[in-house]
Amino acid sequence: MKTHDFIDKELGRAVPYGVYDLANDEGWVSVGDTADTASFAVEAVRRWWHTMGRPRFPKATKLLITADAGGSNGHRVRLWKLELAKFAKETGLEVTVCHYPPGTSKWNKIEHRMFSYISMNWRGRPLVSYRTIIELISATTTASGLTIRAAEDRNFYETGTKVSDAQLAAVPLTRHEFHGDWNYTIAQSDSR
Repeated sequence: MKTHDFIDKELGRAVPYGVYDLANDEGWVSVGDTADTASFAVEAVRRWWHTMGRPRFPKATKLLITADAGGSNGHRVRLWKLELAKFAKETGLEVTVCHYPPGTSKWNKIEHRMFSYISMNWRGRPLVSYRTIIELISATTTASGLTIRAAEDRNFYETGTKVSDAQLAAVPLTRHEFHGDWNYTIAQSDSR
């Protein structure tokens, strides 16, 4: 059945990763074909920033990301932090991440206000190609004004990438006083 995941022996698997702008009811979804890795997740944030974020917030110097506690953007994922540091450095943004505590991702707004509507929009439709998936995601709207843009990410993302203690220590990360494992800020340069 091809109603939830697009898995095809010849074409591969579709992996969505989204960014949701809560204040403006706008979303971005990157659809990859390898795996939901931290590099893929940060690339989705990067694509959102260059396509939608920076044009909407041209004077922004800070970015707040609320994220689940597990998966590719989990609070223990070293590669997520390393890739965010690269993103912060290239954009000049100070990136603050606040993770939902373990087991509470169901309260993440992206699930209720974006992905649930995507699921309803493509319900019962065969997901036969990446183009179909992207068109269905992009056609998702709500009465409250939700709009979503989507694009295929054709990059290859290696799974199992290890980040050494030294690499992690070089990330300009400041843990917040309240639950510093879940809440932290990454500066825009390599110098602390």
